[in-house]
Amino acid sequence: MDHKVAQLLEMGATAAQARAALKQYKDVMAAAERIFDGSFDHVRDDDGDIAMSPARDVPEPRKSGMITPEADDDDVEDNDDEDEYDSDDVEDFADYDSDYESKADVGQGMSKADPYAGVFFSKDRREEVIEVEEEPETAFVSEEKEEVKLMTQGQWMKGCPEGGEQSFLFTLYNELSESECRCPNGCDYSVQRQKRDFFPLFSEFSTYTKHLSKIVQRTCLKCSKKFCYACGEPVGSSKYSDQHDCLFHCPNLQGVILGVGLAMLESKFTEDLEQSASDKTRKRRQVQISTPQPLEVDVEEDDDFYPPISQTKKMKLGIGYAGDAREDTSGQLEALAAQRAKDEKLSKLLSDIRVFLPSIHRAGGGKPSDFLVHPTALAHLRRRFNFVSSQLLRNDSLTDMSDRSVLYFELLNWLETISCHEALASMMAMPIMVVTSVKSINSRKSSTSHIRERTIVYEGSSGPRELLEAIVIQAQAALKGLEPIKIEEEETVEMSEEQKRITNDDKGKGKDVNKAVAEENEKLLGFCTRILATARAIDRSLRDLKGDAFVDRLHTSLPKIPGSASAGEDRQVVDAGDTEESAQKAYIEWANRVRFEYCDLTVSSSDTNDDVPNYKFYYNNEARMLASSDIPKRSLAIAKELAVLTTNLPVAWNSSVFLRVDETRVDIIKALITGPEGTPYYNGCYLFDVFLGPSYNHAPPSVKYMTVSGTNLDLLAPHCSSFLQTNGGKFRFNPNLYQDGKVCLSLLGTWSGPGWIAGKSTLLQVLISIQSMILCEEPYLNEPGWATAAGTPQSKAYSANVRRMVVKTAMLGNLRNPPEPFADVIRTHFRLKARSIMKQLDEWLQQDDGRPIDAANQGGSYKAVAGSSSAGFTKDVDELKGLLQKLIDGENIENGDGSGTA
Repeated sequence: MDHKVAQLLEMGATAAQARAALKQYKDVMAAAERIFDGSFDHVRDDDGDIAMSPARDVPEPRKSGMITPEADDDDVEDNDDEDEYDSDDVEDFADYDSDYESKADVGQGMSKADPYAGVFFSKDRREEVIEVEEEPETAFVSEEKEEVKLMTQGQWMKGCPEGGEQSFLFTLYNELSESECRCPNGCDYSVQRQKRDFFPLFSEFSTYTKHLSKIVQRTCLKCSKKFCYACGEPVGSSKYSDQHDCLFHCPNLQGVILGVGLAMLESKFTEDLEQSASDKTRKRRQVQISTPQPLEVDVEEDDDFYPPISQTKKMKLGIGYAGDAREDTSGQLEALAAQRAKDEKLSKLLSDIRVFLPSIHRAGGGKPSDFLVHPTALAHLRRRFNFVSSQLLRNDSLTDMSDRSVLYFELLNWLETISCHEALASMMAMPIMVVTSVKSINSRKSSTSHIRERTIVYEGSSGPRELLEAIVIQAQAALKGLEPIKIEEEETVEMSEEQKRITNDDKGKGKDVNKAVAEENEKLLGFCTRILATARAIDRSLRDLKGDAFVDRLHTSLPKIPGSASAGEDRQVVDAGDTEESAQKAYIEWANRVRFEYCDLTVSSSDTNDDVPNYKFYYNNEARMLASSDIPKRSLAIAKELAVLTTNLPVAWNSSVFLRVDETRVDIIKALITGPEGTPYYNGCYLFDVFLGPSYNHAPPSVKYMTVSGTNLDLLAPHCSSFLQTNGGKFRFNPNLYQDGKVCLSLLGTWSGPGWIAGKSTLLQVLISIQSMILCEEPYLNEPGWATAAGTPQSKAYSANVRRMVVKTAMLGNLRNPPEPFADVIRTHFRLKARSIMKQLDEWLQQDDGRPIDAANQGGSYKAVAGSSSAGFTKDVDELKGLLQKLIDGENIENGDGSGTA
């Protein structure tokens, strides 16, 4: 088959259209332009179908892209029009959208409803790829008078392949590095291509494009006609309006420019990562406050993520005993300035490369290469740009992203541009293949260089649109935090002349004080708005190009935006399965969905004249006092806090944190922490009321230790539906948790050690510190003066006492009387872990020493309630096991008030 016909077939034209266009226009580019402007829409294939206008329910013509991992050989062959052209002549077309029916349920009509039903969304994929590293060559580039390294073939082909990508990459590299470029006018003139022509790695991308602009148009020394040095096709005589216009002539140029440009981007980005990691290593010190591990962090990020909660190998010391250590903030301004400079350079590089992305919507209309997308362009975008974008999109701090908005705005521009091109749009849904390990390294010598072969293991991870959704969730939470507190409008009263004069005199004074804060609020607001606009634009483009069914399938795989726990929606009952492995998987999936939700914490008041509601909250009075307050700095801090909390609360089988935030007052928060594995608190549910006061986050939040109890509510705030997790003041679970609910923690200013850092410390740090430092393996060590008594009989006895109290109150008490708004969370927590908790209870019974509680050490007498392991403790364990079995069997559990829930 003629090479020119093959080129047109790659972009989606039918064979009949290609032949008809080439009969009239000998030049491939001219033929392509005429096909795309509709001049050949009337040309039909032999089967009578009209090309270029496919119906939604019919598979579209194949375009140059990448084969999805699910594509079967039979499916690919069935899609080839063997009557029109020989597939061997055109090689193996690669297309994201090639396997239309490969996995679709044709019997139910899925393929008709969604012609892209075969596009691969699953991340359950693993590939082993042998990659070659060669010693780079150097060459002197006369046009730029510079000695540079040349891109090796191994660098060019680096990454996890899809379908026939490797053959396209190999062919283009060899064609542009060592083949002859002949004059297309038949005069036998040719030019020998060299690697230094198309593959020099300059320090600046602009230098590379300038270099290409100088060499890409050649004039035949025999016929004096111009031709393209990259593809060997004729070049029109018209002059270009811009020096770079000549670089949009053909797919070969597009492929090599994006390949080399994205290699420069990846190299620059990796250098910045390594430099940042090196700086952190030099400045790293022992940090006392643990922070959570974000989801799906790549191995390259291990300097930025937080350690998981683990209680089994920690230093046997109490909390807050690090002396007067303070965080070293020296050099922060210099570091921020350095980061800003790096981001500006990276943003400029991204912007320069984006000019060459295929885009039919560019100013002045699409260029030839915008329609003829080369398969190597798709390969490099998926391999190299996806690496950079995934690293940036995995950032778990909206504040950091906002501070680096110059870089993130450009990243959003890239995502929008990619989603607007039919040949690229499916990339938004496909998983990103990331390096998980290097299995082996083999070295060998060739006649020209030293070569290393490495076996790289790639695994699927979240795709670009899925990663963006996590940021969308943060942005929506931040916007909610920036909303003013909703209060009823007061009746407008006409001011006197004296009042007007005073008001005029005061104008501008408050604005001057809060100007910087207001600007920062506006900056964050603008950034969040842009994130949401980008997500909508991507979805809109995908619907236009791929159809509603495609986008609907994509959205089912996205992380869910936190909803309302008080909306009364029907929650699906989560099935734990028959094994602990299935239970763990179900638990993680469930906990990720419900770890952060908004809810209604207000209490109906009998006082009809009271416009300010009461709240089911320990700090009800403090919250009511701030009902009409507008504190911009506080609003900004809360907005940033909510953005982090929505997607970064730690969730694990061994310990999780759940939050409920009032839907109209985001400063009112309730927290539930499940006890970590390996501690006497394991699987208990511990509740806290959190209030972000008027000085937050210049000052720490207010935190009270709470749980449910059916009596003595008047001892606390009048409208608080919770009671202290001390069984009426009898229990003290930890030296840092008092009977009155006080939480002793250096971050809160209630314990010795490093304290709250204004503007830097977060509520998330407080929650994780409670989870890891207070709910610890040996709580006895947290008592002043006992920090070195690890493993002593006194410490073991203290832990035994805690276990008994945990069973009675944090497990049995919460299960019988689950406190709102965590009733559903508590019941599901115990149901999914019921079998595991039963085994745990048996182990605790065996470990119990049978001795009564030491009231002096526990802050209260437990003996009168539970006695010893042979009496009260055993009774509590048996009762708890009975309730757990009811949960397993799907039976209702009667609450303390006589009602029942499953």
